[in-house]
Amino acid sequence: MAIDLLPTPAPPVSPPHVETHFASTALVRDIVIGMSDGLTVPFALAAGLSGAVNSPHIVVLAGLAEIAAGSIAMGLGGFLAAQGDAEHYVSERLREEREIVERTRDEEEEIYEIFEQYGVDRSESMPVLEALKRRPQAWVDFMMRFELGLQEPQRNRASRSAITIALSYVVGGLIPLFPYMTGRSLPSALTASVAITLVALLVFGGVKGRLTGAGTLRSAFQTVIIGGLAAGVAYLLARLLSAH
Repeated sequence: MAIDLLPTPAPPVSPPHVETHFASTALVRDIVIGMSDGLTVPFALAAGLSGAVNSPHIVVLAGLAEIAAGSIAMGLGGFLAAQGDAEHYVSERLREEREIVERTRDEEEEIYEIFEQYGVDRSESMPVLEALKRRPQAWVDFMMRFELGLQEPQRNRASRSAITIALSYVVGGLIPLFPYMTGRSLPSALTASVAITLVALLVFGGVKGRLTGAGTLRSAFQTVIIGGLAAGVAYLLARLLSAH
């Protein structure tokens, strides 16, 4: 009598593992730099002028001038910083390329020391070293990453950084200035500027904290406190100075 054998059920297929790490740290950093200063500095300037002058028009003109100058200065600073990072990477890479030829033994010892930091002894890291020695460019890449902690900057990083920071500054700076452009009285404009800027700081800080992993609520409240303190100090100083 034949016995029908039932097919063995296939094991369940586990869903593929997908990494969710946020990688665009340079872009986020540039947006954070531009937006945070754009929200804070014009906000403090507008609040300070509101305590010293009686014309929203003056606040708007001074605020626009500050946004123009600030965005250019911040963008130029971002450009020079990114360009400096790129030049530093090129210089260090050339040095590493010379050292693996001229000081091979020292570079081999550095490989062993790097692996020892991770609990890998010499006998276990020796095959990796031999493989890297057969691939000089990979050896240099390894030393740049694990000895110096440097990664090759993206192409056109300096110009993109400058544009991103400058535009973020402009967007951030127009938020506290907008109520003064709507024809409100100065006290009403100041109140509206404080309200919308604190909300913007709260939202911006929360988004920044979520993207960077620093914590949404913590980052949101830190951003609000810093921006609020800057504006409050500027307003009080302007009131005190204008009273004399």
